[in-house]
Amino acid sequence: MTRLSNRRTFIKTASAGVAGATLLGSVRGLAAPSNRLTAAVMGVHSRGGVLATSFARAEGCEVTHICDVDERAIARSIPEVTEANGGSIPTGVVDLREVLENPDVDILVIAAPDHWHAPAAIMALQAGKHVYVEKPCSYNPEEGEMLVRAQKRYDRVVQMGNQQRASVESAQIIDAIRQGIIGRPYYGRAWYANNRGSIGRGQPAEIPDWLNYDLWQGPAPRMPYKDNLIHYNWHWFWHWGTGEICNNGTHEIDICRWALGVDYPIRVTSSGGRYRYDDDWEFYDTQIASFDFDGGKTITWDGRSCNPYPVEGRGRGASIHGEQGTVVMDRDGYTVYDQDNREVWKRSRITGEATLDIRGGGGLTDRHIANMLRVIRDGVPQNSPIDEGHKSTLLCHLGNIAQETGRTLRCDPANGHILDDDEAMGMWGREYEPGWELKE
Repeated sequence: MTRLSNRRTFIKTASAGVAGATLLGSVRGLAAPSNRLTAAVMGVHSRGGVLATSFARAEGCEVTHICDVDERAIARSIPEVTEANGGSIPTGVVDLREVLENPDVDILVIAAPDHWHAPAAIMALQAGKHVYVEKPCSYNPEEGEMLVRAQKRYDRVVQMGNQQRASVESAQIIDAIRQGIIGRPYYGRAWYANNRGSIGRGQPAEIPDWLNYDLWQGPAPRMPYKDNLIHYNWHWFWHWGTGEICNNGTHEIDICRWALGVDYPIRVTSSGGRYRYDDDWEFYDTQIASFDFDGGKTITWDGRSCNPYPVEGRGRGASIHGEQGTVVMDRDGYTVYDQDNREVWKRSRITGEATLDIRGGGGLTDRHIANMLRVIRDGVPQNSPIDEGHKSTLLCHLGNIAQETGRTLRCDPANGHILDDDEAMGMWGREYEPGWELKE
């Protein structure tokens, strides 16, 4: 089939696909009362608040518990969720373990800090719950592997919050790439550009009376409280966070991996640093990470936390480059170019979801959640099984390890493990607070 006929076929099937997806998305009443699912949401200060209302609005689902170590967040979230629940008032809980002991909770939704993601997910699976976990699905590579094994062992649905996998437009163009619309794809470029300010120098402070700091730390070894840590700046500290590449790069790196059809890398490099401010930020505000794969394919990540100049007119996005053309895409759509850089096909849907807003939200999140609920009820195909989420998250962890060690990592293409570098493999896992060790 010629490249032109590939494009013509794609345009016809894409148009039909949008119509079909719109019709399917408009159907209501899919879940009978007997199939009603209940969810508890852990961490509702920011992104978790969006997830709580999204799950509460979802067909056949009710949010029965709001769990947060910040009592103010619980008080703020309960009225919002009550309205989304159609009047049913969720119970506020501080300690996650109380939720997991409740046999009436079907799903745990996790939007707590990164160091909690895999431990909470594994605890929930062991308690018989399904799990929706925000990206990244793990704080380190070892936790990701443990989560994948736990999902298989306990046979529950685990969906990571890589919601662009729920995009009709993204699925269409990925299918078209695989059909040859740009020839053989060999390079994916992912980027994110923001204008974050300084986090300053934190000072020791009294723990606020609204915060259960011990439970906030949970599985992480105990550290003194500082006044520039909670709620958002923990992202930039190694002890609790995973940096910008895991915070936002997970999304676009996942799209590149999806488009190229690659799993584990053979080589990882990274360069960059903390350039913009002299403060407590321990990760990198500028990072260029590169991931090489068997078969002659590469993904790069261009992360700029403190310089918002866009790429391809977008603050975040991905471009896929092939032997016969290029696709530029984000959460709002895509544009296809030929080798003469002429635009040959475009589809866009202004959703506002290609956003830098830390809360996110919107139709892709709702669709991603709806997919998970249908997987649980009806066994439909899952947008992104957790082993897929783990592979994309692992690339981000490897980027951080390469940057921190300052050298090229050689990796096993079967599982991503780092070869012949004990120091780098020493960053594969972590020590846990006594009593909070992960048990499979």
